[in-house]
Amino acid sequence: MTAYGPRGPRVGVAGAGALGYHHVRLLRDVAGCELAGFYENSEARAAQVAGELGVRAFPSLPALLDAVDALTIVVPTKAHFAVAREAIAAGKHVLIEKPITATLEEADELLTLAERMGVKVQIGHIERFNRAIRAALPYVDHPLFLDSDRLAPFSPRGADVAVVLDLMIHDIDLLLSLIGGHVTQVAAAGIPVLTPSVDIANARIAFASGAVATITASRVSRERMRKLRVFQRNGYLSLDLAAGTGELYRLRSDVDLATLVTQAQPLEAFVERIALSAPEGEPLRLELESFVAALRGEAPIAVTGAEGREALAVALRIMEEIERALPGAAAALVAARG
Repeated sequence: MTAYGPRGPRVGVAGAGALGYHHVRLLRDVAGCELAGFYENSEARAAQVAGELGVRAFPSLPALLDAVDALTIVVPTKAHFAVAREAIAAGKHVLIEKPITATLEEADELLTLAERMGVKVQIGHIERFNRAIRAALPYVDHPLFLDSDRLAPFSPRGADVAVVLDLMIHDIDLLLSLIGGHVTQVAAAGIPVLTPSVDIANARIAFASGAVATITASRVSRERMRKLRVFQRNGYLSLDLAAGTGELYRLRSDVDLATLVTQAQPLEAFVERIALSAPEGEPLRLELESFVAALRGEAPIAVTGAEGREALAVALRIMEEIERALPGAAAALVAARG
């Protein structure tokens, strides 16, 4: 176990916006660490959060870094690199909200610096801690086809980047973690609708294993949906990530396969349904607890910097395919906006 004070590692939060607020809220009560405080560049917002949560607001990022052993970084994507580089250069462990950075060059520089400084880097791909995913993991066995839909009404939060980096990257990370192996082919399409960036996108990803995945992400939907379907030789997993529930459908062991081709039968006669279950747990709290456990040397990093970089690489590859397919003016606008 790494040596810290009697209360464990001192952790701080950079950024106290919509998501950073909940980092601060939850870290107050995470066992095994001490929440030192947070830094928010908006003085009005900093005063509001400090007052509501009873947590110290630091006047600057350097002041916060002087008081912590580790930092969770919850700033806009384009600021991830600058904030993380300053923290890592100061020898602080970091949890960076997804995506790791805006570019692969930035990600590579951060990971090289982290290795040189001997600090831990975790990426905030929170869906790894979703109850439905945790319940499904024991049943995942060499998936062959995956289909994912993530739809949401428009929100200004995250709209500074394309929907691929805002929403779809959650599912990219899940696919990479569930399937594993090298991505061999990407085809994608998408368009701007409400912003100058891509607001709805669809991608088809092929893996060296032979597995294929399709992903749709939209921030222009009237309703919310977060569903993932996993098809493999021993069955079919249907997961509702929004509800945190899932089901496994598989061929019954007592079925006479010969009869299936001779006469029609109801689905229940040859397929069994298994409701999936995992312990309750707020995903963000579980993510923060995993980070603290890794800091204390009690568990490995849940989502490594290298895994975050790989998700970013696939996301940027999808963006390249989208920009290639867009009409010239729209493509130029998307490229200019990033």
